[in-house]
Amino acid sequence: MQLEDIKNIAVVGAGLMGHGIGLAYALGGYRVTLNDLNEAILDKAIANIKSNLEMLQEHKVISKEAISATLSRINTNSNLREAVAQADFVTEAVLEDLELKRKLFKELDLYSPKQAILASNTSSLLISDFGSEVKREGKVVITHWFNPPHLVPVVEIVCGNNTSPETAKVTYALLKKINKIPIRVAKEIPGFLVNRVQMALIREVWSLWEMGIASAEDIDLAVKGSMGLRLASMGPLEICDLGGLDLWFKVAQNLFKEINSSLEPPQLLKEKIERGEKGLKSGRGFFDAKAKWEEKVKERDTALIQMLKLLYWAKGK
Repeated sequence: MQLEDIKNIAVVGAGLMGHGIGLAYALGGYRVTLNDLNEAILDKAIANIKSNLEMLQEHKVISKEAISATLSRINTNSNLREAVAQADFVTEAVLEDLELKRKLFKELDLYSPKQAILASNTSSLLISDFGSEVKREGKVVITHWFNPPHLVPVVEIVCGNNTSPETAKVTYALLKKINKIPIRVAKEIPGFLVNRVQMALIREVWSLWEMGIASAEDIDLAVKGSMGLRLASMGPLEICDLGGLDLWFKVAQNLFKEINSSLEPPQLLKEKIERGEKGLKSGRGFFDAKAKWEEKVKERDTALIQMLKLLYWAKGK
């Protein structure tokens, strides 16, 4: 299969990630079919997509006419067999459940056209965990998107032992065509690339919070106002080069033995979760929720759009 052969995209799972992935492909000009268990979920997905498009138009990223044009390219279907019957590229975005994904990939292998590439948006499982029983192993790949997927540029591409070079090449070209930044992960390892970096940061942040080194507010302010700001324009290895590898090596010798290396999350966090303090969705987590979920998401997306305009879109990335 060549990039030019891809006309129709199917996204199975239209929840938090799935509807945004479908939107990204529709914005890129592709016909998209969203699939989920029932019409109520699909109706909510379309409502979320409309809201996201209106925000993009509000910030002058797209025109008003582009909203209707993009929506016209998106269809919904709660019947899996019908949803993938004409698909050239299928993305699975269901719950992170091994048996569910294994069963689903068998069905996708059976229902979708033989030439179709089957991609998973898994963030922690490996292709070898759930995709080894399909007949088209060479056409199975992981495309790991980040929330919100219609805005965050990076998508990780992770190949299994039997993923063909052609599948990897076409997947890379497809993501480039819709203005994403595909990252080739050279080895299939748990967590891939970004989540391993993210969890390394989170482990130390949780540890600092548990030890009472700083308040949750100050920890977040410190990260956002220092490395968070800097990392938006310069990668960590570029920062090392700029500061001097010899200096960074010396700092690492001093601090590596001091920073957290626990294999389990902190006990205090476990107790917080057991009390029902699960974050914004429960009204309390590290912070008392003073805003509704929708308000926080809008604040985040507004900030992301402004950064994307400055760091990516204005530079043609």
